[in-house]
Amino acid sequence: TPEAPTAPPAQAPPGTTAAPAAAPPAAATAPVAAGAPKGGISPEVAKLIAEGKKWSRSAIAAEQARRNRKGLPALTDAEVTALLGEEAAAATAPATAEARPAASAPAPAVAATGAGQKVPPAVSQTPAARGTEANTYIGTPAVGTSKAAAAGGIASVGPENREVDQRRRRLVWSCVAAFLGAWFIAFFRFFLPRTLFEPSTVFKIGYPSDYGLGVDTKWQQKYRIWVDRTPDRLFVIYARCTHLGCTPDWKASENKFKCPCHGSGYDSEGVNFEGPAPRPMDRAHIEPAPDGQIVVDVSRLYQWPKGQPSHFNDPGAFLNV
Repeated sequence: TPEAPTAPPAQAPPGTTAAPAAAPPAAATAPVAAGAPKGGISPEVAKLIAEGKKWSRSAIAAEQARRNRKGLPALTDAEVTALLGEEAAAATAPATAEARPAASAPAPAVAATGAGQKVPPAVSQTPAARGTEANTYIGTPAVGTSKAAAAGGIASVGPENREVDQRRRRLVWSCVAAFLGAWFIAFFRFFLPRTLFEPSTVFKIGYPSDYGLGVDTKWQQKYRIWVDRTPDRLFVIYARCTHLGCTPDWKASENKFKCPCHGSGYDSEGVNFEGPAPRPMDRAHIEPAPDGQIVVDVSRLYQWPKGQPSHFNDPGAFLNV
């Protein structure tokens, strides 16, 4: 038998809109947990306040930066005021907010117009329930802000920070001035002559009566001489070994001069008798001054060359006493 024809679906008359299909009711939005602290102060901050410690603005700025980096809620105005130890200007609103279930509304269906065009459904913007909105201190990092606060974009400006900044500036400029001063001193010192200041070659050593018989060594360090007095004369020995120019030592216990470099030996009058010294030590020129003191001139020396006549008896090589 032939199949019965299937009835076409009913269509709405031209110019009319199809009835929207029934949509399942939307699930009710769960209420936001009422975990916000009372008065906008969290238990963590309340514990810090209970300890009685007051925070500085720089410390609060650093804490805000730490919370910002770790994604934690920022400090509220009430928390900042309490940590600073100041009286709050106005009480903050309660942090809890009850969530209201969203009204079930049928999903709008696609409407067909007489011309066959489709109209998109209207978008419904339903704001989510929010707790107390925390205010953050955002600004341009100023001079004196800690590194943590600067990283978080939090400024901390105050007289204390300005004073620290001034001290740092003074320290930096002092270091720069010291460096430049040392550089200029070294630069100008380069053009100065490098000379050694030696004592004068002509000087006085006192009166003849100041010296007794034998060798006197009190002028050895200053003028490099020994004053030697015998029963009939006084002369000055220049303290320089005739071998290589070392300064011999006077050995009073042995009554001789001994060179520490190569062992040359001289008697009490400076005449060599042992070691590599080729001749006796030289004698300086001496003469009496108008005031009776002895004037010594070490730039004029009297020698006794090996194998030649001695000049130790020349005028100026000794004084008669």
